[in-house]
Amino acid sequence: MNRLVVLGMGSLLLGTVTVFGALNFTAPAIAQSDGWITVVDGKEVGEWDKLGVANWRIADGALVADSKEGKDPTYIITKKSYKDFQIKAEFWADEEANSGIFIRCSDIKKVDSDTCYEVNIFDKRPKPEYGTGAIVDVGKVDPMPKAAGKWNTYDITAQGSHLVVIFNGVKTVDANNSRLTEGPFALQYASGVIKFRKVQIKPL
Repeated sequence: MNRLVVLGMGSLLLGTVTVFGALNFTAPAIAQSDGWITVVDGKEVGEWDKLGVANWRIADGALVADSKEGKDPTYIITKKSYKDFQIKAEFWADEEANSGIFIRCSDIKKVDSDTCYEVNIFDKRPKPEYGTGAIVDVGKVDPMPKAAGKWNTYDITAQGSHLVVIFNGVKTVDANNSRLTEGPFALQYASGVIKFRKVQIKPL
């Protein structure tokens, strides 16, 4: 084999490595080797279905909303549906915030605690047993933990009928409910200021 052909093959191989390297570098890094999928990364709003209109945007490394159109709560909803999963979320709320993570939603045109499991973020809920840390109408908290004014974490697991919520490292809900089995999940904005710095999901 002459030297020109060898050099040509070498250049072709180098070019192949370079192309794959570029693809790996530029492709969205949403799936990780341990099975976690990053839905909110603090850099891009991402693609969501929407119910209602709120001013979701990226600010200071977080997905933020602080105003909406109309009186009804608003939602951004994942385009994928999930059955059994674990969600990890980092969020910040002010004292007036009414928000939450709604899981296994059965109807994306009517998102509420009847069509989804509502993992609440609502320090001023009139019935505090279903406020922050609770799953509305499924798992109560007593006393209700407070989220306002600091970064918090949620660790939410739904596996079969078993639902577990861990707020800032403390288990607040451990319940069984088989009403809803599968669906997308949604982030709510109803009032105040809510920020999500990181949200990940891992199918189980």
